[in-house]
Amino acid sequence: MTLIAISAAYGAGGSRVGRELAERLGVPFVDRGIPVAVAERLDVPLEEAIEQEDEPAAGRSLLERLLAGFAIAESVLPAPTAPELVTAEDFHRASQEVIREHAATGRGVILGRGAVVALRDVRTALRVRLSGRAEARIRMAMALGGVDEDTARAAQRRLDGAHAEYVRRFYAVEINDPSLYHLVLDVPTLGVETTVEIASLAARTVSASG
Repeated sequence: MTLIAISAAYGAGGSRVGRELAERLGVPFVDRGIPVAVAERLDVPLEEAIEQEDEPAAGRSLLERLLAGFAIAESVLPAPTAPELVTAEDFHRASQEVIREHAATGRGVILGRGAVVALRDVRTALRVRLSGRAEARIRMAMALGGVDEDTARAAQRRLDGAHAEYVRRFYAVEINDPSLYHLVLDVPTLGVETTVEIASLAARTVSASG
């Protein structure tokens, strides 16, 4: 039984660390499985739910549009009269349901979507924050994502702000509060390989202690 929830700042290599960690531990990496399930529950187009929040070239993420109060088009949720609107609360609720269902299996690496906060009462779940200095994360995003500096800087400001607002709005916590995490790792300094090694050792410890 190995369960890890990861919160990753922009440019801290969340997707790569999460994927390699899951492979190391032999558990599912459920990052992309969450938006697929959310899309089904909310009856929204899959492409809307799988936009990568850490991909600056993809434009505004679904989270940002929902937090801004943008409505899903009538063609997405047809109704005889006035269509229902998919709100930020709907997206949050569906995401948390999916996260809880994955957590109930006791196996997996879950990236983002507030999983760290949603699972803070699960004793066997390791909670990890991937971070580092903004300048170092911008350089890492450029190296790993192949984006230019201006794009990386803009994405860092936008996405770090959106993620912080998400947990503040729905959980009344601050994303950088160290008490939320078992581990806070500076990925640009440690490197992906060392980060994965530390997290895998911690995951086994937390799992065994539960």
